[in-house]
Amino acid sequence: MTEIGSFLQRIPKVALFAAVAIIQFALLAVMIIDRVQILRDGAEVALQTRPVDPRDIFRGDYVRLGYDISEVPAGALTGQPAQSRTPTVFVKLTPDSNGLYQAVSVHADAVPVTSPEVLIRGRITSGANCGPAAPRFCAKLRINYNLERYFVPQGEGLKLEQARNERKLTIIAAVTPSGRAAIKRLLLDGQAVYEEPWF
Repeated sequence: MTEIGSFLQRIPKVALFAAVAIIQFALLAVMIIDRVQILRDGAEVALQTRPVDPRDIFRGDYVRLGYDISEVPAGALTGQPAQSRTPTVFVKLTPDSNGLYQAVSVHADAVPVTSPEVLIRGRITSGANCGPAAPRFCAKLRINYNLERYFVPQGEGLKLEQARNERKLTIIAAVTPSGRAAIKRLLLDGQAVYEEPWF
């Protein structure tokens, strides 16, 4: 331990601060590049929003979003062992006649899909705690996809929440082949009202 301390004392403080700054910048750059890759390369998926529990009111400068794909039947997973109380799952989506993507099945692991199907990755927030001894999948699952909040300019949230509650708000999400997703656009009555910048 004294050798490490001695070594660090010989390095100029400016060099240590510079190294820390470079590491922080690199981490920030990785997060930005990851987001840009999702928005640039992800397949576009239209999702219908739906009213959120009225106890979740607009807070600050973001809108809480819920989707028709947020609550899905577990299907073949029902009663199967869950690896935790909040496991990651993969939901197969397919477009309906209106072009809105609907959940058709849920899987514990990634499965192959064919276009126009898309596989989106989510985390179970409710429904993986059935069974007396070990966690098991319940018949109904509640899933978050990292699409549940969208930041908007101050004062714009109430209008969007009202549109969401009237089912007039739709989102276009970008979904990568690995299932990661990000909101790309918000549509109000079919017209784009917010476009997510890459940076």
